[in-house]
Order: sequence, then structure tokens, then C-alpha cells
Amino acid sequence: MTSAPAFSTDFDPQTGRPVAAAPGLVRLTAPNASPYTFTGTNTFLLGERSVAILDPGPDSNEHLNAILDAIAGRPVEAILLTHTHKDHSSLVPKLRAATGASVWFGGRHRLSRPLRPFEINTLSRSCDWSLVPDRVLTHGERVSIDKLACEVIATPGHCANHLAFGLVGTPHLLTGDHIMGWNSTLVAVPDGSMRDYFTSLDRVIATPYRHYYPAHGGPIADGPAYARALKGHREARNMQIVAAVEDGARTIMAVVTRIYPQQSLAIRHAAAMTVRAHAEYLADLGALRMRRTLFGTRLLPA
Repeated sequence: MTSAPAFSTDFDPQTGRPVAAAPGLVRLTAPNASPYTFTGTNTFLLGERSVAILDPGPDSNEHLNAILDAIAGRPVEAILLTHTHKDHSSLVPKLRAATGASVWFGGRHRLSRPLRPFEINTLSRSCDWSLVPDRVLTHGERVSIDKLACEVIATPGHCANHLAFGLVGTPHLLTGDHIMGWNSTLVAVPDGSMRDYFTSLDRVIATPYRHYYPAHGGPIADGPAYARALKGHREARNMQIVAAVEDGARTIMAVVTRIYPQQSLAIRHAAAMTVRAHAEYLADLGALRMRRTLFGTRLLPA
């Protein structure tokens, strides 16, 4: 039986200071700590003589200056993004203007499926809809930064254009928001997809990379074991949701109340988004039924 993921909040971000993570890899944590970003967004510098900047983070002049200080005049070959949520990408225009670097990521922000009638994308304001890549990265291609070769791994689920980056010939994988050690990842439809999230977990587990560097929080020493535990955690949540519906819960919030009875309203709001993504996934599998009406979503046993 797969053990539950061991979430860890024991992490010193050293906000604004460059921290050597591995050969050719430096971390800078942005000053945007919050209940959703933990200690802030981790920006990574890849390379030594020249660099790429992964996930510049929020629109913060303080963080921009910290990045430019850490670059120390070296050429910037590219600005890379794991995805286009604003806590990762809002600094791109200022950083591009300061460095002249082109921007590479997995295509413009897009939904994981079309909006349904009367549906609202709850994450719409958190998405960087206007950012256009200079180069669209696709699954399986490799990009060279200084002496580093980076493998592009498509990891949709948290959102449709999410990517991870493997440092070829090393155990290191930059996982963005797909896998984080401090908490499980928010998956909110239609921005994200639980089906895609499960598929991407399996894809990452199958790679040769063993040491994960997330975009929030500290590194994960045994990445595949942790990812398998995350998958088991999600599968257990599926079972809880089916059981709650079979026991009479008929709305998303009724399921949330049963599964998270002691949590704050803010946590319950985030939980409701992920429970809805689970419920949609389970409905696609035929494990329960979802009836959408003008007055909300009704959940029914299969």
C-alpha cells in the first residue's frame, strides 16, 4: 500500500538571496509568500557562464533587482516558464526589457477544456492570458543552456500549458507547481484537469530524475516515491468523494464539509475547487454522476 505523502513546511527560503541548489543551478525565492504560494515563488538560474531564468515570478521590483544582481552581467539565453499563472510570469515583461532575452514556454495560457454554459473560471484573474512566447516548447525536446541540456516534459494538470524541466545527465527535475513538497497541488477546472494531472504524475515517475526542485518550497529528495504517494493521496480522495456522495452529499460544498470539517473558510474554498476537479474526473469514469443546472451542480451516485 502506498504511504501518504510526507508534506514538509520546514524550509528556509532566504528570500532575495541566491542559494546554490546544484552545480549550475541557483535558487532565488520571491517575496510573495501567501497561503497559496507558501514561502514565495522559487526562481531558478540555470547555467554558469551564461544563464536561463526559470519562472521569474511576480511583478516585484525587489525580486527583479535580486535576479539582476545574481545574473551579475552574464548573458541571459532565455526566460523559461513552467506555466503562465501570474505568480510565475508577471515579472517577464520587465525582465525581458532588462536582459533582452526571449521567452520560452508551452504556448499561451489556455483552458484544459472549454467553458460550459454559465460556468466561471475561478482562476481567470490568476492567469497570464496576454503573454505570448517567442518560442513554444514541446514535450520531449531539449534546450541547451551553457553546458546544461534541459529536457522539456509536458505536465498538464495544474494548468494546460504546464511543463517540467529535467537536467539531462543529472538526477534533478524542476517540477514547477506540478509536484510540491509543502502541499498537494491545486487542480481547478476548467483551468486544470484531474485526468491530465494523474497522467502527468505517471509521466514524471517514469523519468530517470530522482531529485525534484519545486516552484514553491524546498527540494524533494526521493521524488518518485513522493510522486507515487501523491498519486495514492489523490486516489484516496476519489474514494472519499464517492463515499460521501453515496452517503447523501449532493453538492460540492457538502462533500467539502464532510472531508474537511475543521478547516478554515479559505482552505475550504481551495478544497472546493479541487473536489470539483475530482468529481468531474469521477463522473467521466462513471463512478458518480454530475447534473449541472442553473442553480449549481448536483452530485448523484453512479
